[in-house]
Amino acid sequence: MPNKGTPLGPLRILLVEDSAEDAELLCDQMLEAGLEGSFERLDSEAEMRALLARWTPDIVLSDLSMPGFSGYQALRILRELHPQVPFIFVSGTMGEETAVQALHEGANDYIIKHQPARLPSAVARAIREARREMERLRVEDELMRAQRLESLALLAAGLSHDLRNILQPLLIVPDLIRDRSDDPKVVRLADVIAECGRRGHEMVESMLSFVRGSRLPSERIVLQRLFQAVGMLLKSSLPGNVDLHLEVRDDRMAVEGNYTELQQVLLNLALNAIQAMPDGGRLSLLAERAAGADGERLRIRVQDEGVGMDEATVKRLFSPFFTTKAGGTGLGLVSCKRIVESLDGSIAVSSRPGEGTRFDLLLPLHAAAGERKDGAMPATPAGRGRRILVVDDEATRLSLLGNALASQGYRLRLAADGAAAMRHLQEAGMPDVVLVDSGIPLLSAGQLLTEMQDMGYRGPAIVLEENGDEAFADGLAPSGISVHVLPRPLEMQRVFRAVADALGTG
Repeated sequence: MPNKGTPLGPLRILLVEDSAEDAELLCDQMLEAGLEGSFERLDSEAEMRALLARWTPDIVLSDLSMPGFSGYQALRILRELHPQVPFIFVSGTMGEETAVQALHEGANDYIIKHQPARLPSAVARAIREARREMERLRVEDELMRAQRLESLALLAAGLSHDLRNILQPLLIVPDLIRDRSDDPKVVRLADVIAECGRRGHEMVESMLSFVRGSRLPSERIVLQRLFQAVGMLLKSSLPGNVDLHLEVRDDRMAVEGNYTELQQVLLNLALNAIQAMPDGGRLSLLAERAAGADGERLRIRVQDEGVGMDEATVKRLFSPFFTTKAGGTGLGLVSCKRIVESLDGSIAVSSRPGEGTRFDLLLPLHAAAGERKDGAMPATPAGRGRRILVVDDEATRLSLLGNALASQGYRLRLAADGAAAMRHLQEAGMPDVVLVDSGIPLLSAGQLLTEMQDMGYRGPAIVLEENGDEAFADGLAPSGISVHVLPRPLEMQRVFRAVADALGTG
C-alpha cells in the first residue's frame, strides 16, 4: 500500500497523456488509494518545457506513444531539466522488450494500463526513493563543504604558526638597535620595524581567532543523544540493503567536546562505511567503556561488512589528500583524526579485504553531572552554566566573545548570522540570554529577536551597537523582550557586567 512508510504529503503529479479519459482514470485510482495530490496534464514537447520551466513535479507519469510526441521524448526533457524527479511509463502497448528499453533509458518503472493496480504503490516507492537519494546527496554535500572549510582552517593554523616564527625577530631586533645607537634616524627606523612586527602579530592572532571561532565551544555530550541524532541523519541516506545497528551500553556515558564536530566524525565514518558496502550488510555504531593506559576511557566503534582495505591502503588513510573515492577530497579522515585528537583521544583502524573495516575512537570519559572522580562537588563558575547565544558576523569578535564568556562559566552557542542562530534555536532550544550585533546579515537583530519572541523566548537580549547605528531602525523592536544596548568598541569587563545585569546575577 502507498501509505505504508513515511507520509508523502500532498504531491505534484504530471501526466504526459493525450487521452483525458485515461488521465482521469489514473488520477482517480491514486486518490482512491490514499495519495494526496494535484495533477497537470499535457501531450506536447512545447507544453512540457514551458511547464517544467516554472514548476517542478514530484513525479511524471507518461504514456509511451502519442500523436506528435512520445514518452521517450518526455523522459529526455525531464532528465535535462529535473534529473532527480522520478519517471514512470504508463502504457497499454508496452511489451517486455520495450519495458527493458524504457528502464535502460532512465525510467524508474513501467505500468501496463490494463493492469493498473500496482500504480499507487509504484508511485509512492519511486517518490520515496528519489527523496532518499536527494537527502543523501545533501548530507554528502554538507560533509564535503565541512571538509573543505576544515582544510582551510588547517592551512590557516599552519600558516599562522610559521608567520609567528618569522615575525618574532621584528619584535626583538628593534630593542637591540635602540640599545646600540643614539642616532635618531636609526631609532625611528627601529620604531617602524617594531610597529610592523606588532601589526603582523595582530594579523596572525586574528587568523588564529578565526580558526578557533569556526568551532562551537566545548560542551558535555551525552552519547545516547548523540547516537540518536546520528541515526536520524543516516536513515535518509541508508540503502535498503544496509542494516543500521546503534548501541550505547551505558546511557549515562558522556564526553567533553564539540557536539557538531563529533557528530561530523561519526557521520563521515558511517557514510564511508555505507559506500564500502555496495552489496549491503550491517553497519554498527557502538559506545562502551574501555580500559586505557591512564584509566577508564570511552570507546566508539564504527564497523561495516564491506569490501575492506589492504594493509597499504590502511597505512595511508590519514594522509592529507589521499582518497580511494572518485571526487573525494582526501581530507575527511584527516579532519576526523584532528577532531578526535583535539579531544585528547585517538583513532585506530583495522581492515581486511572482503571482511569489512572497523574504526575505534578512544576518548576521555566525562564525569557524571554533579560529581567528580574524587567525589567532591565541582566549583561553580560565575556563569553557573547559563546558556548564551552570541550572534555576530565579525569572526574575530565572535571568537573573542565566545572564549571570554566561556571562561566565566557560561555555555556558549555561536552564530555568524540570523539564519545560523535560528538553526541553533531549533536544534538546542532557547538560551538564557542572547547577545546579538546590530549589523548581522540575513536577519536583522530586530527580526531575529521578534522571531525568537514568536517561538516563546522571554529572556533578556543584549544588542551591540556602533555609534550612530540603530539596531531597530527597521521598526521591529520586540515588545516582550528586555533589551539592553551595549556600544562598540567592546571592553570585556563591560560585557561581563552587561550579561550579569541582564540575567539578574550582577
